[in-house]
Amino acid sequence: MKSINPDDFKVVKNISLSQTPTESSYDTDEDEKEAELLKIQKKLSKRQDAMYAHNRYGVLICLQGMDTCGKDSLIREVFKEFNMRGVVVHSFKTPNSTELEHDYLWRHYLALPEKGKFAVFNRTHYENVLVTRVHPEYIMAENIPGIEKVEDITPKFWENRMEQINNFERHITQNGTVVLKFYFHMSKEEQRKRLLKRLENPEDNWKFSAGDLKERERWDDYMKYYEEAINKTSKDYAPWFVIPADDKELARVIVAKIIWEEMQKLTDIREPELDPKIKANIDLYKEQLKG
Repeated sequence: MKSINPDDFKVVKNISLSQTPTESSYDTDEDEKEAELLKIQKKLSKRQDAMYAHNRYGVLICLQGMDTCGKDSLIREVFKEFNMRGVVVHSFKTPNSTELEHDYLWRHYLALPEKGKFAVFNRTHYENVLVTRVHPEYIMAENIPGIEKVEDITPKFWENRMEQINNFERHITQNGTVVLKFYFHMSKEEQRKRLLKRLENPEDNWKFSAGDLKERERWDDYMKYYEEAINKTSKDYAPWFVIPADDKELARVIVAKIIWEEMQKLTDIREPELDPKIKANIDLYKEQLKG
């Protein structure tokens, strides 16, 4: 399989999603993708064990994309070799009454990873500058001073909110959290096929919601706001990666490879070593246990 270069997907300058391919140029077959993913899974699992012992870094993986883009299956496959204590997945839904009594980032602070662990945000704090832009009426539930009606939500409001998100991510990275953000770039046609497959397959019917079709009607709006959010918030300390997502299996390999390469940059992490005093007496301890 051709070597995957994470820099091919990293957003380092303004992008246009309409000009960004949803299919990858990597030419590979199913067996190659499966073998490559398995290899990276095992390496990531070992790396997480070392991180757990090192106890200095947490890793926050942010996943965003339109319905059916493949986030759920990616979480299942990429992290399947992890020790279950080492990764926590948070799927953020509509804020509940308690969450609405706080600012919009509060619940995300609470879900940040502990040192030595991974946290996966399946839909993230970016919903607050994506879904709420398509549906600004949702902002009214936040009871923000000065926002009495939808018309009070100005372009400056969104600029401020994205700067707040930048500050949030800067703060947590300066305190030991590695932030990696992935946008699953799927074509509208591919989504149509996947939604239709859900309807045609009785085992997948439960995944379908009529709301998916309503949101699909706002596809162009979502692309506009995704593009703006990515361009305004892809920073060295918290980069965005735009992943071609029409091929789910290949998308998983690309994301896993990027995570692995980013983890390699944490050069101070070492495999835990046995205490010298214990090491010097290891034969004695063996004899005591055998006795």
